[in-house]
Amino acid sequence: MNKITKLEAVLWSIALPGFSQLLYGSFFKGILFVVLEVIINLNSNFNLAILYSFQWEIEKALEVTDFQWLMFYPCLYMMALWDAYKAACEEEEKFSYLPFVFGAYFVTVGLIYSPTFKFFGVFFGPVFTPMMFLIPGISIGFLIKFLLLKYSNQKQ
Repeated sequence: MNKITKLEAVLWSIALPGFSQLLYGSFFKGILFVVLEVIINLNSNFNLAILYSFQWEIEKALEVTDFQWLMFYPCLYMMALWDAYKAACEEEEKFSYLPFVFGAYFVTVGLIYSPTFKFFGVFFGPVFTPMMFLIPGISIGFLIKFLLLKYSNQKQ
């Protein structure tokens, strides 16, 4: 098994879920994550939604998005990120999954509300709205992790 840093693991997983797993030699998991990402991506029309979103054609992005498929993406994406991070850790980190789990929860909620959600009157659509929800999700996950670690250290 090849060793990669936590930052390297996270950045490769952001690029494409499964890349980090392939880098550190977990070929079954890596191929599984890549294949699932491609299946979900193609069936949800996510790349087209990303393209339209970055061209600020938000209504077109909304029209092409298949939400039934895209709803699977946040959990797969964050699971692949957490798995890569965990594998890159030198030793087990207690509660390391919490920022990833809460990130997945909040991105999913952002995706659910993305057809109607406006921020200061601006409609961000199915790509940027979930991204905006990621920030509080990860932040709450880190906060809960911090509190649990603090509480568990006080008990010892």
